[in-house]
Amino acid sequence: MSDVRESGPGETGIESVQLLTPEGERVEHPDYAFTGDDEMIRGFYAQMALVRRVDAEAIALQRQGELGLWPSSLGQEGAQIGAAFAMRPQDYAFPTYREHGVTITRGIDPLRLLTMFRGVDTGSWDIVEHNTYMYSIIIGTQGVQATGYGMGLERDGLVGSGDPERDAAVVCFFGDGASSQGDINEGLIFAASFNAPVVFFCSNNQWAISEPSERQSRTPLYRRAAGFGFPGVRVDGNDALAVHAVTTAALDRARSGNGPTFIEAYTYRMGAHTTSDDPTKYRLADELEHWRARDPLSRVRTYLERVGAADAAFFDAVDADADAVATRLRRECLTLPVPTLAETFGWVYADPSAELTEQLARHEAYVASFEEAR
Repeated sequence: MSDVRESGPGETGIESVQLLTPEGERVEHPDYAFTGDDEMIRGFYAQMALVRRVDAEAIALQRQGELGLWPSSLGQEGAQIGAAFAMRPQDYAFPTYREHGVTITRGIDPLRLLTMFRGVDTGSWDIVEHNTYMYSIIIGTQGVQATGYGMGLERDGLVGSGDPERDAAVVCFFGDGASSQGDINEGLIFAASFNAPVVFFCSNNQWAISEPSERQSRTPLYRRAAGFGFPGVRVDGNDALAVHAVTTAALDRARSGNGPTFIEAYTYRMGAHTTSDDPTKYRLADELEHWRARDPLSRVRTYLERVGAADAAFFDAVDADADAVATRLRRECLTLPVPTLAETFGWVYADPSAELTEQLARHEAYVASFEEAR
């Protein structure tokens, strides 16, 4: 068995590339192969477990009033980790607000994610150091940004040279809901027209907030790529090995100058859209149980146990490391400095406009009037 047929809302069963079954068994595919070893798979598991623990801690912090909001990545770790591990250091990522596995794998301290959702800064990090752009909160904006960056790589001679240390590509991460946004489609058009080295990675978690995917598309999302003139492939998004193999092939194609690829990682959001959402209002419990049996962590763990590549000591150590990170996150989150409103004016433009400068002056005068009244 090389393809798995999954039936989502309104679908009759579409083939997805699969290399590791939900039961933890390796299978072959005629077009894609996972070339890593068991040590890499152990790394997949450790990173997915870390991301899931960070996610759980962030949800707890939000429920306790320490974060304003949190978008959970529960159930989507396989897609995120598989794709992130396929990227080279010189590749560039444009994430959505849910790609916690991507950003953490790219070396970004998860505390930087909490700062934005705590409202104490913009959630920024050194995008040059990590080759990872900031979270795109407005749905779909990263589509044109990623394509523009990819076109820039090509014009800078960083594509198609044959040098694996130099050639680079871009991965644009977005969800199924964002696939209906104009910016994503404009990015697809320009990437196709200019043969940009961009991998459009769509995590189809089947719910655009409360709307099922068939509400916005009568055809599987990966098939849209044909209309733009480049390849599309659907992969089992809960299979980190298959995602890694498919993304590796797409990135190799992009770096060599052969243009974009559309990947639809068919996965499932087991948590809420954000902590302000109640998924029980629009989906059934048995649907969640169906996907819980396809959990990306449990299938990797089952494989590692099956082949004897990891023992209880390994899993205990992974859990302990993840708990330590979560403990640090909580401690440091609660001690983050709270900026004044005046400081936030400096987050808008590198060179403040005259209008912004005037607004800041009015604000400072307003604050000063209260000080004088004391």
